[in-house]
Amino acid sequence: MPRQVDHEGRRRLIAEAVCRLADERGLEGVTLRDVAARAQVSMGAVQRCFGTKEEMLLFALGYVGETIAERVRARLVRSPAQSAASALGHAATEVALLREERRAEARVWLAFVAQAAVSAPLAGTLRANYAALQTAFARLVEEAAGADAEGPARLDPQREARALLALADGLTTHVLIGHLTPREAGDVLDAHLRGLWEGPGGSR
Repeated sequence: MPRQVDHEGRRRLIAEAVCRLADERGLEGVTLRDVAARAQVSMGAVQRCFGTKEEMLLFALGYVGETIAERVRARLVRSPAQSAASALGHAATEVALLREERRAEARVWLAFVAQAAVSAPLAGTLRANYAALQTAFARLVEEAAGADAEGPARLDPQREARALLALADGLTTHVLIGHLTPREAGDVLDAHLRGLWEGPGGSR
């Protein structure tokens, strides 16, 4: 009887191999042959899963984005009683990939961002990822502002979500190149979040 092949499992295995290679040498160094060797599958197996290298990269980017999104969701449900402001801080910290154990993931993410500048399909996937994160951030900003009777009036949730997402992404880069330490980047993020709920001059 023919052996059943778990195609989705194999696609994830290949995506993980793409990410390991991208971490080591950037996306320009990722070839179908090297991916097959790293995933310990045949070239034919890779080509049956993905028709082109771009299709493979698109799947790998989606895999990375979903991994980060799952971690954000896990942080949000770990303590259902936490405030929306605390939840927003946890989510932004996960997106910023500041911890040492996220360093490889940060390198892979930025490799995809750089490639997306010259790849419309990758850029489209990234826009969808960012749009989903922005929606989640905006909801938390709105909830936190509404729960704080002394908080600043007329916060624009979408604008603040865009700013926070851009800040988190920028901090990823600054930590990765060594301009900021993870602690310094965390302080910047914390200060920005505190500023959302404080009025002029730091008063509530």
